[in-house]
Amino acid sequence: MKKVLVVDDEKSIVKGIKFSLEQDDMQVDVAYDGEEALAKAKQNTYDMILLDIMLPGFTGLEVCQMIREFSDVPIIMLTAKGEDMDKILGLEYGADDYITKPFNILEVKARIKAILRRNTKSGKEKTETTMIEKRGLKIDYDSRRVYIEDKEVNLTAKEFDLVYLLVTNPNKVYSREQLLKTIWGASYPGDARTVDVHVRRLREKVEKTPADPKYIHTKWGVGYYFHE
Repeated sequence: MKKVLVVDDEKSIVKGIKFSLEQDDMQVDVAYDGEEALAKAKQNTYDMILLDIMLPGFTGLEVCQMIREFSDVPIIMLTAKGEDMDKILGLEYGADDYITKPFNILEVKARIKAILRRNTKSGKEKTETTMIEKRGLKIDYDSRRVYIEDKEVNLTAKEFDLVYLLVTNPNKVYSREQLLKTIWGASYPGDARTVDVHVRRLREKVEKTPADPKYIHTKWGVGYYFHE
């Protein structure tokens, strides 16, 4: 049974999402403000968090950023604002996806299931070796951990998927559209800027000098690749 945390200060929205997810045999916890959400995220292990941006106390963005300090649980941001900057800002704080209010509960469930399927599939895939090491960058596939010079770096689920794909296909240039389709899925409504945001965040974590990367390179006008 998958366990989901739903965070929103509008109790009617929480009640509707909770009821609908429970119909699909998911276990649902709820929180109505940022502090409660952060406390529950620390005390429990979730497969998914639905997190509203506009919350009393800590904002959803602040909660997302703090959760990313100790967990790579997939986070879908819920926002009543439609501006692109809000969506990108959510991704920069470590969110994996976003849904703009008002939303259809069937869309919410479809997004949740798509992310859970990808994570389950990734966990079941078999590789010849579970440890990959290239020029000081080490990936432990089974535990989904990444190390630079033996120091662990905390990546989100999407950042891990991105670096794993690039590292296991060295020198292959992936276009933004290819990465969006492979990592986020063909039905994901975002655009190429989503990829750019995640690559920038990934470089900030794994590169000593992000402006002069050692690992994740840009092929101008084409896309990104891992330089071996």
